[in-house]
Amino acid sequence: MELAVSFAGVVKCFGAFTALDGVSLDIAEGEFFGLLGPNGAGKTTLISCLAGLARPDHGRITVLGRDVVQDYLAARRLLGIVPQELVFDPFFTVRETLRIQSAYFGLRRNDAWIDEILHNLDLTDKAGTNMRYLSGGMKRRVLVAQALVHRPPVIVLDEPTAGVDVELRQGLWRFIRRLNQDGHTIILTTHYLEEAEALCGRIALMKQGRILALDSTANLLARFTGHTLVLRLAEGQVLPQDLLPLSRAAREGELQLHLEQLQQLEGILAALRLAGVQIEDLQLQSPDLEDVFMSIVGTGKEGG
Repeated sequence: MELAVSFAGVVKCFGAFTALDGVSLDIAEGEFFGLLGPNGAGKTTLISCLAGLARPDHGRITVLGRDVVQDYLAARRLLGIVPQELVFDPFFTVRETLRIQSAYFGLRRNDAWIDEILHNLDLTDKAGTNMRYLSGGMKRRVLVAQALVHRPPVIVLDEPTAGVDVELRQGLWRFIRRLNQDGHTIILTTHYLEEAEALCGRIALMKQGRILALDSTANLLARFTGHTLVLRLAEGQVLPQDLLPLSRAAREGELQLHLEQLQQLEGILAALRLAGVQIEDLQLQSPDLEDVFMSIVGTGKEGG
């Protein structure tokens, strides 16, 4: 299978600051790939270099074999990119915006595909609305539509659901899943780790311009054994002393106990009963991508 995108030893510096420090990464055609990391990890810089908005100081980037520097126009035609920022022209309607975007790629009589995109992104009733009058969520939908208007084989989504409602998020992912099933390669950055876990077959975790982990989502999750017992105790109740070694940081009002083996649960509940501790609520959770993220990257949830 041909590589959709290849990063080979990519370095990018801004003065004395190294934003990308020798990033090497191959993404195969048809993958749904996740790129995760905290704020300042280098994700957006890497995407900017891929899109030709920034030029690497060292290394090489190709899209379906086309070098993004030496063969920029051919490489750019193969990409559809949804940026983080809400960038739009306030003088045109939604349909006019998509027709202009089509023209940038030399496409005429593209209205049938534009209509399909508008339908799938729930923008049909906004087709004649000026961009300046759209809400932030609607503007973000148009950015997604612009990225798809020339039917690119590689689609890059940089925080595509930031600030949008749940209904749009679900509709967008149904559409993107369909495009992926049709053979499009999807590269996603998101701060919603549950999205990455549900959608991405393979994930790279970045920090300070380097890739710290690169593996299938299943393999990353498999690194973490055991379960987490989440407890909410009655007011004034405290955890027995002998259970404190199992405890780890949790949200306010909750306690989390790490269980290496499920059989530990019976002993923990028995210890709580023996100590007379009253429990208001409890949940038993399997490891998720947030556990992986926090362990490898060493921060909280994903940022921009």
